[in-house]
Amino acid sequence: MAKLRVTLRVNGEEREALIEPQATLLEVLREDLELTGTKHGCELGECGACTVLIDGTPVISCLALGRACQEKDIRTVEGMADPEPHALQTAFAELGAAQCGYCTPGFLLTAEALLEEKSEPTRDDIKDALAGNLCRCTGYIKIYEAVELAAARMRGENAQPTQEAIYGQQ
Repeated sequence: MAKLRVTLRVNGEEREALIEPQATLLEVLREDLELTGTKHGCELGECGACTVLIDGTPVISCLALGRACQEKDIRTVEGMADPEPHALQTAFAELGAAQCGYCTPGFLLTAEALLEEKSEPTRDDIKDALAGNLCRCTGYIKIYEAVELAAARMRGENAQPTQEAIYGQQ
């Protein structure tokens, strides 16, 4: 099959690539556009490591065809820091919410979509939103706390992480 020329709008920039017709958005981002922040996890849509935002909605990029994403706004983790780190990135770093870090880009983008929709999410809202993202390292509590901290800061509160949140139960 002949390759297709596609133009994708990624992180606010028009990007062109010559792709295989069956190439997933994940493959296009990583292999053709060299945006490796989006992680290649399961290829089955089960782990959430490859989550990106398409028109503001979290999408599992290993299940989306690259050619189907033309005319859409795609946001990857590389687009979060603009130019300073996003409040979520800062909170994840402060609380140690990223252990090995492999799943972190998917969590960050999914949480960003949640916080765009709800400025004061409950813990249950956060759990529900992040349910499609799997992590084998953290136990999730630090991730939930990081989203809560970032939400508070995005609302303009002078929120600081507690010692318990940073170091866990003493």
